[in-house]
Amino acid sequence: MTVLSNRLAIDGGPPVRTAPLPWELPGAHFIGAEERALVDAVVDAKSPFRFYGPDLQGMVATLEREWCEAFGHRHALGVSSGSAALSIAMSALQIGPGDEVLIPGYLWVSCASAVVTAGAIPRLVDIDETFCMDPDDLARKIGPHSRAVLIVHMSGAPGRVDRLVEVARAHGLAVIEDCAQASGGRFRGTSVGRSGDIGIFSFQLNKNMTSGEGGVVVTDDDALARRMVALHDLGYPRTAAGRLDVSDPECQLWGKGARMSELAGAMALGQFRKLPQITGAMRSAKWAIRKRLEGLPGVTFRTIVDPEGDSGPFLIATFRSAEAAEFTVNALRAEGIKGPEGSLACLTMREFGLHWYYNIPSLVQKRSNSRDGFPWTHPANAFASDYAYGRGTLPVADDLSDRAMILSIASNLSAADVDDIVTAFAKVLAATADRF
Repeated sequence: MTVLSNRLAIDGGPPVRTAPLPWELPGAHFIGAEERALVDAVVDAKSPFRFYGPDLQGMVATLEREWCEAFGHRHALGVSSGSAALSIAMSALQIGPGDEVLIPGYLWVSCASAVVTAGAIPRLVDIDETFCMDPDDLARKIGPHSRAVLIVHMSGAPGRVDRLVEVARAHGLAVIEDCAQASGGRFRGTSVGRSGDIGIFSFQLNKNMTSGEGGVVVTDDDALARRMVALHDLGYPRTAAGRLDVSDPECQLWGKGARMSELAGAMALGQFRKLPQITGAMRSAKWAIRKRLEGLPGVTFRTIVDPEGDSGPFLIATFRSAEAAEFTVNALRAEGIKGPEGSLACLTMREFGLHWYYNIPSLVQKRSNSRDGFPWTHPANAFASDYAYGRGTLPVADDLSDRAMILSIASNLSAADVDDIVTAFAKVLAATADRF
């Protein structure tokens, strides 16, 4: 690595680079002729609805089949979004008033939303240095109303999945795996989404593979799968001809209208077939950067329990103080370690918005979609009247959010991009050693 000047760009020195890093949109960089051909086939067939049409192409069904073949799931169901998948999971497990679902403090707003809109209560659990749920705090938080644990594989890498599942099973709790940011990831050889009762994935633009919007919900349980099929539709299963079947009294539910279209399925299928390339590129670049920076003063990196299972989209680093983290990020941006206008490539974790529990106003203030304040006011949820969601509830999450930064790892970083990131980090860290 070559540093042109020891003087930081933030102090008036020359920056390491002037060109922006690529957008942090993993699958988007791989969109090409394959996706176009599949989408065109649906358009040419005039059959964008997955269950019937004049010339049904079976894109969603093919995606589901290939997903199961690749990752070992018994059932996979294409849905309209990862958020919808979470709501389907809650309803499939019959979670509602009187129940609480344990969720981590570093998450996405959809995780809390799925619990609340099911009529249940979110119970916050702290994180550890993996930036995922802490198994010890999970064990402390489980109570008589606990029904399920939502494990979230945040920022592309699973946490201590084995211990979390062990704690949940010891208390008879269902386990939902939110793999929205970790498609293609594994934990000790097992694909994410297979350790719990239900797993969900997202194909939104920021995710490892994308169809713009979309997702998959998976399970190995036949009964849960049947409920999920009905719930993602209009509350009923389908006949072989694709028509609603209302004849089974065991499967007459209220659906969510979250079907995946054949157009989204075509896009997702094309992307899915490239997923090993996408995650391989991110994982390779991320660990090349991390290994060259490990041991430098003033910085430590997120604990990754299983580096080989990391899907690679983010590098998280922690510093001695919030001031050091903020200065490092600002200095890195000045050195050119930033994306195009509108990108969120290099951030302090405090800037990561709705990924932190205390930044979700509707959770902190216990907002409701209905006039009666449901679910917070439901008599069956009186057990949670003293639950708090404001900053200070989870001390480890609060501390890590203050002292950490996150760098997006684009799926098309060049060797020169990697060199520039390493050079800029080393330059900034050398300077911060004297300041903090």
